[in-house]
Amino acid sequence: MTSKIKVDNITDQDDNNIINEDSNVITVGAAGDTVTVAGNVVKSNALQASDAGNIISQSGTTITIGASGDTIALACGASQTGFGRSGAVDWQTSDIKTSTFTAASGKGYFVNTTGGAITVNLPAGTAGAIVGLKDYANTWDSNAVTINPNGSDNIGGGNTVDPTLAAEGGSVLLVYVDSTQGWLPTEQSVTSNLVGSSAFITATGGTITTSGDFKIHTFTSSGCFAVTAGTSAPNNEVSYMVVAGGGGAPLQQGGGGGAGGYREDKASNDSYSASPLDGAGAITVSTQTYPITIGAGGAGGTGPNSNTSSPGSVSTFSTITSAGGGNGAPSGPYPGGAPGGSGGGAGENQPNPGSNGNQPPVSPPQGNPGGNGCRGGPNAGSAAGGGGAGGGGGPIQGTSPDSKGGNGGNGTASSITGSPVTRAGGGGGGGYPTSGHPGGSGGPGGGGAAGNHPQGSGTSGTANTGGGGGSGSWPTTTGGSGGSGVVIIRYKYQ
Repeated sequence: MTSKIKVDNITDQDDNNIINEDSNVITVGAAGDTVTVAGNVVKSNALQASDAGNIISQSGTTITIGASGDTIALACGASQTGFGRSGAVDWQTSDIKTSTFTAASGKGYFVNTTGGAITVNLPAGTAGAIVGLKDYANTWDSNAVTINPNGSDNIGGGNTVDPTLAAEGGSVLLVYVDSTQGWLPTEQSVTSNLVGSSAFITATGGTITTSGDFKIHTFTSSGCFAVTAGTSAPNNEVSYMVVAGGGGAPLQQGGGGGAGGYREDKASNDSYSASPLDGAGAITVSTQTYPITIGAGGAGGTGPNSNTSSPGSVSTFSTITSAGGGNGAPSGPYPGGAPGGSGGGAGENQPNPGSNGNQPPVSPPQGNPGGNGCRGGPNAGSAAGGGGAGGGGGPIQGTSPDSKGGNGGNGTASSITGSPVTRAGGGGGGGYPTSGHPGGSGGPGGGGAAGNHPQGSGTSGTANTGGGGGSGSWPTTTGGSGGSGVVIIRYKYQ
């Protein structure tokens, strides 16, 4: 038999409600009471605060703590378990990495490179993804860790080079931010070296200056261009200028020395004003050292009655070689001057043409021929100028007895250093040995001027321009030496 007790209130002996029903609201206990359920289970789909906001609620198998706008706080001194990692990452102390592996977000790895270099493949980049790495055996300086982003992800914004961790005892915490910046190091030890994270070339060597977003390395003596971090196209391409040493000139109405060979190429991501000789061929660089050779200028002839001089020497960078300038021809019935980057000028009393430039041939031509000698008789008296990068050497001016030495060929201008500079001018040819018949001027771009009567010595080509030397006057003088060469390398660095 079933019985029912129906009441709206149950009170204690003090007439305080123990259970009270008002419409559909049932209240257990009264204000100030403590309600205890001893040893039993209370089942509900929702536990609410006095403002009717959920403290705990369940929908299906999903349990939600708190409501929108609430702050969930862990009391001071309390601890938690089962809610995921308690630090930045969960360090995998039982899984020391000794070979290439793919990292998982939320985990930190101790990486042991004792046995060789290791590549760490990062997980797909999603906002908030985090990976920690630490040098386990202090060997990253010997065997580096390469970090390989997933797919098109990058490290530090637009990077195309996989960076390396290459410092002893290093550590890094990488967090994926967004598609613009990709993975960024948020915690990095002072001993870490995230090499190669730049989107641009980094390098040492020569004298370094800047022009806007471009860095310029100028080599006035032989050395090394050391690339410590490379990248990919177009930022792995460098602009360059390679100028060889200019040719020397003889004394005694000899031909002017030819300028050193001039070669230049402007990178596809650069916009400076290059010379008309631009187009020698692009050079892309990688992480390695590139030897640089700066050609010396050829020696000038010495007196008395010596008609010796010598050509300039080559300058080199990577696959580019510029030929030294040809020396000028001596006076009298001697062979013509020497060919070279630019050719030497013909000497006095020679019906010979000036020596060839652009030897060996390259495209665009690295120089021009020297000026032609006299074809009008045995006493024409003057000599021709040496060739320059921008034009051929000048022939003798006038005829006997009023002839003058030919001017050196023009050099060519480039703004590779940030402002226009003219280089590789030819040397001036010697004049007739009487007053009023001067030698030729040096070509713009460092070419040396010829000496004037009486006994005027030729001027040497300007150092680090590849200018040809100017011839001396008769009889006891010296010819000018060629100017030394130069190598300039320019690239985008920011």
